[in-house]
Amino acid sequence: MTAIVLNQAESPTGLPYNNEVLDATARALADAAPEADRTGAFPWAGIRAVHESGLLESTVATRHGGRGGSLYDAAHILAALGRGDPSVALISAMTIFNHLGQAGKNHWPEDLYKRLLAEAKQRPLLLNAARVEPELGSPARGGLPATLARRTASGWSITGRKRFVTGAYGLTHFLVWAHTDETPARVGTFVVPNGLPGIRVIENWKSLGMRATGSHDVEYTDVIVPAENVLELVDPSVAQQDNRAHAAMNLALTAIYLGVAEAAQTAFIRFAHERIPTNLGHPIARTERFVTLSGEIDLLVSGARQIIFDTLGAKESKPERLIRARLLAGRQIREAVKIAVRSIGNPGLDADLGLERHFRDIQSVLVHAPQEDTSIAMLGRAAFERWSREEADRSSDPANIPVFRTA
Repeated sequence: MTAIVLNQAESPTGLPYNNEVLDATARALADAAPEADRTGAFPWAGIRAVHESGLLESTVATRHGGRGGSLYDAAHILAALGRGDPSVALISAMTIFNHLGQAGKNHWPEDLYKRLLAEAKQRPLLLNAARVEPELGSPARGGLPATLARRTASGWSITGRKRFVTGAYGLTHFLVWAHTDETPARVGTFVVPNGLPGIRVIENWKSLGMRATGSHDVEYTDVIVPAENVLELVDPSVAQQDNRAHAAMNLALTAIYLGVAEAAQTAFIRFAHERIPTNLGHPIARTERFVTLSGEIDLLVSGARQIIFDTLGAKESKPERLIRARLLAGRQIREAVKIAVRSIGNPGLDADLGLERHFRDIQSVLVHAPQEDTSIAMLGRAAFERWSREEADRSSDPANIPVFRTA
């Protein structure tokens, strides 16, 4: 994924959606979500609903005829989609973020991007980066791809294997990270249309939650693409993933799981009002225990919403603040869903109520790269660096009494 131009708290043309559209789309996703989760099949019903609502193209730049939605807008959209089906939301997010990246960097070949937008009028256009590899692991931890892009007479031949390719079966285009066979070699992202000869999806996604994302491995064997189907070919020395530059996008991605937590909160409240034990004679929602539990859940969920959107809506946020917000919000919503399931008891583990699925899905909130340990290490190094600077200031001026400040 390319870095995104940030600090767009407002869209230049107003919101690229309205709440009625968001709510209707979320309901359509929620209706289809249990079956998609049960089968693990590609969630076409949900994806079609997002496509028909126009939300997939919500962040296309105004210069390309789009609504010019910002990252802040994208997070609102993803929170709504996450309430319905977070698997559909995650697949959609990859396309929404790619349009946002193009809006800020304009790094796609113009003719190629225009053709893709024309396709999007006829069917869901689904783009996603294929970056993780079996040997490499996540690029967020450093390293370069083994996948090879070999020059041919007409373009490029792509060979390699990628892991965790979200939406693999339904994508229209893979954005494959590879190195070239040139001397010296370069690294770039190759736009590979799905369905070409040499592409094989290896069905090995067996996750606890987010089952309908279909994040299978994909193998590419001498897959031929045109010469212009490449983005940002650069020297390998500058090709490492910049986790700090992606911090705002990662925070926006957390909004998907905020939606999961809000759906879990709704399920908890509905159960509390519908459950009337014979020994009570009234809903358990009227007991002090469930009032307190509801308050705990609301504190965590609403607090996470405030953290996410206040941080994304700020005129300027340093990477450390964005990373911290993601971790805090992610931990809070994960804890909120755990409380909801635990407090209800056996019914909370029953698939019919929905909390069991929400509990499984929410476990992925901080699994996305950079993972929790990498993010915490980034904060730790930043804190050490601040202390070192302040110590240097004190040494240069003995009268200066340093005060350690958070970023």
